[in-house]
Amino acid sequence: MKRPPGIEALTFQREMRRNMTEPEKRLWHVVRNRQISNAKFRKQSWLGPFLVDFFCAEAKLVIEVDGDSHAHQQGYDARRTAWLAAEGFRVIRFSNDEVMRNLDGVAVVIADALTLPLGYAEWVPPSPPRGEGK
Repeated sequence: MKRPPGIEALTFQREMRRNMTEPEKRLWHVVRNRQISNAKFRKQSWLGPFLVDFFCAEAKLVIEVDGDSHAHQQGYDARRTAWLAAEGFRVIRFSNDEVMRNLDGVAVVIADALTLPLGYAEWVPPSPPRGEGK
């Protein structure tokens, strides 16, 4: 899907790509270059009116990394997720803390989500598994 018209949307997208948070950077290094299930992910992509953190077009999978600011915008996030689900996208949300403390478990959840058939928009991911000694 194309970005909204106007230079502001393009500028915002470029800024978000250049200024990713540390958890987003760490997750990007795991999902880029088809490292998980040979799936191609894009970072900071427009899906309709929304800029999503990571997007796999083949699986129609959106990955969001939520920081502390998302605690104050749960209504917005719910509307956004509902819109994406209505368009046939699956959305997985991870907290910054999950990505920073358990990146391997987050990668397992993403790999599991990529194996599901496309009609699984209502799938709710489990908490990322923890490895021994973590």
